[in-house]
Amino acid sequence: MGMTMTQKILAAHANLEKVEAGQLIQANLDLVLGNDITTPVAINEFNKIGFDGVFDKSKIAIVPDHFTPNKDIKAAEQCKYVREFALEKEVENYFEVGEMGIEHALIPEKGLVVPGDVVIGADSHTCTYGALGAFSTGIGSTDMAAGMATGKAWFKVPSAIKFVLKNTPSKHVSGKDIILNIIGMIGVDGALYKSMEFVGEGVHNLSMDSRLCMANMAIEAGAKNGIFIVDEKTIEFVKEHSIKPYTIYEPDKDAYYDEVIEIDLSKIRPTVAFPHLPSNTKTIDEVGMVEIDQVVIGSCTNGRMEDLRIARDILKGKKVKKGIRTIVFPGTQKIYLQAIREGIVEDLVEAGCVFSTATCGPCLGGHMGILAKGERAIATTNRNFVGRMGHVESEVYLASPAVAAASALTGYISNPEKVEVLEEVGI
Repeated sequence: MGMTMTQKILAAHANLEKVEAGQLIQANLDLVLGNDITTPVAINEFNKIGFDGVFDKSKIAIVPDHFTPNKDIKAAEQCKYVREFALEKEVENYFEVGEMGIEHALIPEKGLVVPGDVVIGADSHTCTYGALGAFSTGIGSTDMAAGMATGKAWFKVPSAIKFVLKNTPSKHVSGKDIILNIIGMIGVDGALYKSMEFVGEGVHNLSMDSRLCMANMAIEAGAKNGIFIVDEKTIEFVKEHSIKPYTIYEPDKDAYYDEVIEIDLSKIRPTVAFPHLPSNTKTIDEVGMVEIDQVVIGSCTNGRMEDLRIARDILKGKKVKKGIRTIVFPGTQKIYLQAIREGIVEDLVEAGCVFSTATCGPCLGGHMGILAKGERAIATTNRNFVGRMGHVESEVYLASPAVAAASALTGYISNPEKVEVLEEVGI
């Protein structure tokens, strides 16, 4: 029996010819990642065990992004603790205010992950980098501490589900709609501790930004990781951002999958996840009239250039409905600067949006967009659990940038296709 992409990567990093689902292995790491929430705990464990230094100063990345710029004294103390550790241990990839970004947007941009890598991060959405053909997964802070010190981590080799993507998505359908559709289909535990492997000719019709979005939300289906087959778009992205050597791993033809699911991208409709689970999905045609108070466009899921361009194309020359708070979070400083250069920031501000610096902001109920009791937000973020973005009696609806932007114009969850038609007829 052959191996999946994930199994091949793990075998290579464990110096084994072959691994099987369920096997326990110790693998060498190419990158260990932490943020301002999880790294302080990891540092405590690191110091408790008595490690002197990190295993490789170039293979540790620490990105304060959740409560930065610091929202309160506790956040300031946490960041100070992390900053001092990074300086003391000479961590090369430490990115804070001024060169910051949302970690899962920043790491690919910095070229720190390439195909064939094994990456662990003390943040559940570390699975984002599977879009680049890497094995990438979230871990706890204790594992981060051990990884920083030894450059190794223990894994149970996951089994896999193969998603065969076919055809081309329609105009207003992006990676967010596709992954919400999949999560709605299989449930929040449908891929529990499995690898979600995306293959098929339809992959070639997805941008890298859409793939990063989809891999980011693999965890919302319970997956250990999400991973895409490497193609010419992947290689182009990697060459643009990184000088690291890389290895492409393709699944064996006789690799075993627990399940094979075909997805016809041409049939996917814009999709919305209702409270309080990412799996509670409806197509835009089934939504009905759901009034909103706030729109959030950004996050590690949808804060990239493609996302901002989509929002701009819908909002340019129009006005956000009076009273609808529309907040835009670019993924990184570089993305923010590019949005300024392209006139996107000006177009969106003139439409009535407000821009935040590159931070996780309201996604986890952090700051700059907290919801009050009874309020509703439509957000391009990745989770909509009870109290996720503020009060336990608030509601979060997950959607794509196109749906979020269209909803900002009307004040209720709206179909971008219909907003476009209304504009064409002058309404």
